[in-house]
Amino acid sequence: MIIRTLQEADNKQLAQLIQSSLISAGLDKPGTAYFDPYLQQLSFYYSQLTDAQYWVIEQQNKIIGGVGIAPLEDIPEICELQKLYVDSNFQGQGFSKKLMSIALGFAAQHYQGCYLETHTSLTNAWHLYEKYGFKLLNQPLIESDHSAMDLWYCKKLT
Repeated sequence: MIIRTLQEADNKQLAQLIQSSLISAGLDKPGTAYFDPYLQQLSFYYSQLTDAQYWVIEQQNKIIGGVGIAPLEDIPEICELQKLYVDSNFQGQGFSKKLMSIALGFAAQHYQGCYLETHTSLTNAWHLYEKYGFKLLNQPLIESDHSAMDLWYCKKLT
C-alpha cells in the first residue's frame, strides 16, 4: 500500500472509484461530485490551484482511495476537504483515517480552518469527520455546485 499524490495516469481509476461510490450510496445525481465537470481530470484541476493537493492510496496498481484539500472560494484562510473516498472492499481498514491525517496535516500548514460538505446518508463519513473534530454547521459557508449535500462541517486548524 502506497499513499502518494495524484498523477495524471490515476484520473480514470479515481473517477470510476468516486462514481461507483456515489452510485452505491444513491448519490449519482445532479448536485453531487458525480457530475463534477473536472471529475475525469482531477490531477489537472488540483495542479492549477495554490495550496492544494490530492492524495491517493494505491494497492497492487489499483487506486483504492483518495482525498483532496483545496482553497475555499472567497474565504482564503479556509480550505475544503474534498472527495474523500475509499473503495467499499477496503473500508474498515483505517484507510480513511490515514487519508484524513495526511490531508489535515497539509491543511494546517496552509490554512486556519477546514470546511467540508457531505450527505446525511453517508453515516460513516460524517461520523469520521466528527471524530476528527469537525463541527456541524447550520448552513453552508459558500454556495456550491454540490447542492444535494445537506450537512456542512468546519474545523479550526490553528
